[in-house]
Amino acid sequence: MAAIYTTPKRPLTWLITGSSSGFGLALARIVQANGHNLIATSRKPSATPHLVAEVESKGGQWIQLDVNDTNCGKVIDDLENRGQQVDVLVNNAGYCIYNPVETFTDGENRALMETLYFGPSSLIRAAVKHQRKRRFGIIVNMSSGAALEANPTMGPYGAGKAALDSMSKALAKEVEAFNIRVLTVLLGTFNTGMGDATILGQNPLPDDYKGSMSETLMNIMSTGKFAPNGDKEKAMKAVYEVVVGEGVGKGYEAERALPLGRDLTARIQVVQNYLSHAIEVFGDVCNNVHLEA
Repeated sequence: MAAIYTTPKRPLTWLITGSSSGFGLALARIVQANGHNLIATSRKPSATPHLVAEVESKGGQWIQLDVNDTNCGKVIDDLENRGQQVDVLVNNAGYCIYNPVETFTDGENRALMETLYFGPSSLIRAAVKHQRKRRFGIIVNMSSGAALEANPTMGPYGAGKAALDSMSKALAKEVEAFNIRVLTVLLGTFNTGMGDATILGQNPLPDDYKGSMSETLMNIMSTGKFAPNGDKEKAMKAVYEVVVGEGVGKGYEAERALPLGRDLTARIQVVQNYLSHAIEVFGDVCNNVHLEA
């Protein structure tokens, strides 16, 4: 039986990481347009004074938050201690480094995990302890099709997203009794400008990879030829409605996964086929490695 969640009949306070561009900015604007309270965040608010002014002119606030800071959860504790309840935490901040797995440096690997998993995990732990006491809260984690089936050159990025997804599944089961929802948003390719901010790995591509799919994808991303077909505004409108239980989200408050993007449908099918094939081939083996009674 699906869990039943109740939401207060009042404007909610949303804290969104990575609010200065892409999904974060689109969602922040929708949140404010619908009369909710917004706490926008970014690593360097001084870099986007016009956006800070826009948010503040509509009654919101913009604070500095670096998810790579090991003490980033303290931001939520400080807000709560000042009487500002974080009803909805949206873990959106992120980036991708493109390179084959073998060429990644330890530093690149760890930095990605810090941004995509450890930072969001710290914020979640800080938020949930306060939400549990109030018996209400919503955690929204922006994920990616790469968490399900990563393309070449996106291995560590997919690993970071998959780690947060896996943790979210356990968290959802742990906190549903406290009226806390956990929603994972699985995103395809969208017009967020991610392609314009492409980061290639430090190490050069080995000659053996010349002409490979890895090289092709890296060239597409680094030359501005990446052409996403998703509309970020439409996607974030759907996220908003699923969170508040309106529009496309009405009646689906207990759902834990929200897939978005036409290209994501095909990727989900690939994963389904991958697992179905494994059971078809090794099903007998799978079911015959048990202890005998």
